[in-house]
Amino acid sequence: MRKKLLLPYVLLVVLILSACSAGGFKADHNYKIAPFEHTNQHNEKVSLDDLKGKVWLAQFVYTVCTAACPPMMVNMTEVEKKLAEEGVEDYKIVSFSIDPAVDTPEVLQEYLEMYDIQDEGKWEMLTGYKQEEIAKFAAKSFKTAVANIPDSVDVMHATNFSLVNQDGEVVKTYNGMTDVPYDQIIKDMKALIKEGA
Repeated sequence: MRKKLLLPYVLLVVLILSACSAGGFKADHNYKIAPFEHTNQHNEKVSLDDLKGKVWLAQFVYTVCTAACPPMMVNMTEVEKKLAEEGVEDYKIVSFSIDPAVDTPEVLQEYLEMYDIQDEGKWEMLTGYKQEEIAKFAAKSFKTAVANIPDSVDVMHATNFSLVNQDGEVVKTYNGMTDVPYDQIIKDMKALIKEGA
């Protein structure tokens, strides 16, 4: 008799616990980002420590890229627009230049102005390092490839958007060029921000 009475309560607890965890964030990976301090489009220093405590989306792009980067930038502005529509504010978008010799802060500022940015304060366009350094950094911290193409101004790179948590860890990766999973990105960012609140 006692077991029969206990069963509904056990089921109720299970249901409550599963409902609480359903909206939580689930990481696909946890890549620790190596410390860095680079220069943004305003000629200001931006470090990993400056970004700690915030959720951010990262991408690797360069301004003379004609194939992958323009659609990536357009898609990232679409993510920003959708986040604004959802009232999400506590995040950053960080773009690492993979052609730092060309991409000075001034060039990056002009490049950013070509796109339909909602809030430039959300964007950090980073440069101020050697290309070999950013290639090693991309491989070590983001598990993504950056490499020169022989006899070309082009640089080979992945077309991913990487989601970084408040502790400076890459936790998810999305296609940033085609079939961008906007709804999933927004959902994940909201869940991650809520967890850190």
